[in-house]
Formats: sequence, C-alpha cells, structure tokens
Amino acid sequence: MTTGQGTISDPTIPAARRPDAIKAIPVRHPWRWVAAVVVLAFAAAVIYTFATAPGLQWSVVGQFQFYPEILQGVLVTLELTVIAMVIGVVLGVILAVMRLSVNPVVSSVSWFYIWFFRGTPVLVQIFFWFQIGSILPFLHFGIPFTHLVWVGQTNKIITPFLAAILGLGLNEAAYMAEIVRAGIISVDTGQTEAAQALGMARVLVMRRIVLPQAMRVIIPPTGNETISMLKTSSLAYIATVGELFFIQKEISNFNYDIIELVTVASIWYLAMTSVLTFGQFYLERYFARGASRQLPPTPLQRFRRLLFHFHDPPPTGPFEPPPIDTTHLAGHI
Repeated sequence: MTTGQGTISDPTIPAARRPDAIKAIPVRHPWRWVAAVVVLAFAAAVIYTFATAPGLQWSVVGQFQFYPEILQGVLVTLELTVIAMVIGVVLGVILAVMRLSVNPVVSSVSWFYIWFFRGTPVLVQIFFWFQIGSILPFLHFGIPFTHLVWVGQTNKIITPFLAAILGLGLNEAAYMAEIVRAGIISVDTGQTEAAQALGMARVLVMRRIVLPQAMRVIIPPTGNETISMLKTSSLAYIATVGELFFIQKEISNFNYDIIELVTVASIWYLAMTSVLTFGQFYLERYFARGASRQLPPTPLQRFRRLLFHFHDPPPTGPFEPPPIDTTHLAGHI
C-alpha cells in the first residue's frame, strides 16, 4: 500500500492473475424468428389473395387513381380536415381553460358542451346541420333591443360544406378540450404558483408558462386526432359534400366498379395518413427536446440500426481495474 498523492494497489496480486475480457455471447431467440416467419407468411397470403382476386381489375384502379374528379375529392378532403381541426383546436383550448376555471358557471357550460358533443355520433351531428333548414327556415341576426336585424334563408347560409365543417369541427372541439386539459394538468402546479408570485396574470401564466410545457403531452394525441379527422371526413358524404369517398361512390354508381373505386380511395387515404404520420413524428421529436436527454431515433436511423447493429461487440483486451483516487485520504493514512 502506498500513501501520499498516489493510488492504492495490492502488490501480492500478480498482473497475470487479472481476469480476461468477458466474451459475451448473445442469447439466441429462435422462437422470435419462427413467430416472424409465421406472421410474414400470413400477411403475404392475405395480400396475395386480395391482389390476385379474379374479379378485381387493377387496370380500372390505375385508370381512376389520378382521375380529375378523384383529385378534386382529395383536395376537398384536405380542406375539410384542415378547417375542422383548426376549429377543433381553437375551440378546444378555450373549452379546456373554461373547464379549469374557478367560476362554476363557466366550468359547467364547458362540461355540458363536452358531454353533449362527445355523447352524440358525428354522423348525426353532420346530418343535423345539413337538415336544420327543415326546423329553422330562416336565421335572424341582429343586435338585441334594436332594429338592426338581418334575416337570411337557412339553406343558403348553411351549405352542405358548412354543415360538414360544423359537424366535424364542433365535435372535434369536445375531444380536443379533454386533450388540452390533460396537458395543462400535467404541468406542475408549482410553476403556476411561482409565476403568480412574480405578479403574472392568470392569462399570461397560461400563455407563457403552462401551455408551452403542456405541448409535449398535447401534440401526440392531437396528431392522432388529425389523422382520425382525415378519415372521419368521409362521413361528409351524408351532406352530399364532394369529398373523396362521395366522388368515388358517384363514379362507381355509373360503372359498377365498386371495389376498384374503393381501392382507389383507400390508396389515397393511406398516402395522406402516411404523410401526416411522418409529420406527427418529427413534431413530437421537436417538442421532446427539453424532456429527454436523447431524442428518439428517426425512422432512417432505426432502419440503419436494424441492418448494421445487431448487438454491441464484446470488449477486447485485458481487464484493467480503474485506479482509486486517494487524494482526499492523504492526511489520514
């Protein structure tokens, strides 16, 4: 044993007795390969069965894939999705703040809105707005207790497109309210108390402190809601809106190629949802910067790791134990 500014070592243990490097052998998992083969075989059989169906005409699918009317339907579908999500997000944030308000009236109104619109099917809501002219032939707009009144015919004001927007957007706001409320609750209350102690108003605390931190929790379900909205927009066909599903249905009513046109619509839905999925991933990755030390790998990084990095290589060379720092023990030895 040595003293001073050095290290402690046992001279009785020769260097030849030091343990060699551990030659780690990865554990084999043969049943994983068996399960993978079975799943792939089943998936290949299903795809082959549908792809080689004798009644499915792929030439018709290719003919209508980029048909002008189909492309117009895709554009209308995207418009419905964007407008309905904007309404849902903005109104959802307002409802979430109202739900957390200390004012019982404001909180109760928000709760009733969420309960009502989440409790009724979105198809029923779209159909209600589309047929509202049957119970309200005219809409009156004006300032109470004045002669400033404007009257308009309901069917001209609430067009089929607007009826679909109202049904989709107002229904989405109820779900977004709960998502935003969950994100706000996830932020530590100490953050709000500290901000209020500095003299910040409640609205400013919500805008500058709480909501930016809640975005990490809000973004993932919002992305899922956007993808769901893209597909739910097909319900607008009940209001005769010329979106993708309605267009393919009208075309198939003339040529009777029903499955082929449904396949065309499915391919477009898959393409659009795939783009939204990639966008959601990178948006989540952006807002996760301050929550984790290491960002999640991108799909390309995962693919490269799957191809070239099956397991970490075992260490090489003799085992060298790290020296023990005895600087702080120099005065006690």
